[in-house]
Amino acid sequence: MSTFQSKNKTIELQENIIRYFLIAAATISILTTFGILFSILFEAIEFFKLKSFVYFFTGTEWSPGTINSKFGALPIFAGTFIITFIAMCVALPIGLGSAIFMSEYASSQQRTYLKPLLEILAGIPTVVYGFFAAITVAPFIVNVCNSMGIDASFNSALASGVVMGIMIIPVISSLSDDVISAVPDSLRKGSLALGMTKAETIKDIVLPSALPGIISAALLGISKALGETMIVVMAAGLRPNLSWNILEDMTTVTVRIVDSLVGDQAFNSPATLSAFALGLALFVVTLVLNIVSVRMIQRFKEKYKMSSL
Repeated sequence: MSTFQSKNKTIELQENIIRYFLIAAATISILTTFGILFSILFEAIEFFKLKSFVYFFTGTEWSPGTINSKFGALPIFAGTFIITFIAMCVALPIGLGSAIFMSEYASSQQRTYLKPLLEILAGIPTVVYGFFAAITVAPFIVNVCNSMGIDASFNSALASGVVMGIMIIPVISSLSDDVISAVPDSLRKGSLALGMTKAETIKDIVLPSALPGIISAALLGISKALGETMIVVMAAGLRPNLSWNILEDMTTVTVRIVDSLVGDQAFNSPATLSAFALGLALFVVTLVLNIVSVRMIQRFKEKYKMSSL
């Protein structure tokens, strides 16, 4: 009896150690997030003490290196969202389409070869994508536009967005493939038994079941696009340009952050502190995207659960 009690105490001690370790890991993750936020927030507050908060978000001129420096970040935010939108227009349909093919149509042998080949794109350094955008994609876009009588710059949002989308394809494809493959085969067989075609089964049964995971994959792709720097530097340029013309040069938040921190300005100068204000804005945008995504997933799950009853 004493041996049995001793063994139970040992097991209980091990479980407590594991539980405390997991609590500590979760606490460190949360504290790290707040640490990142506060490290950016305090410096951003210093910037807004020197420059107008309202003009920062509504101003249309960004000229930190001049005597009468202006910090209107609207062109930077516009360039960020335009390039991200172009990237997602490329990555989402191609990534989701390839995921559907690999999970629903490809044979096991085709899947064995195709998925590793697709995921090779995820291992290519972003600077290589930048070279590809600057040397191959941008001249191709310029030549096509010139043949149609349209002016296009070698540094353009279109070239940067297209290559950025190619870079994001493996992220969306791999995650969507895993989610779609996790849908129970019983749902597919039941749908086919009721007379639905394979395409109808995928559209009406498989994709709605996997939609929360697909939304998460798309959100991860958007976050990756928002944080990309090298492709934008090499293919879209450094000039803050408030324009809807995707054939012109533009820049993004991350590029301006790097440009602000690598200069010879003093750390407490507005030009340097502007990097923290941009970083805080990017942090808030990413946080809002996550909150909206989680809420969308929750609403979809509730709706799908009610429709299945």
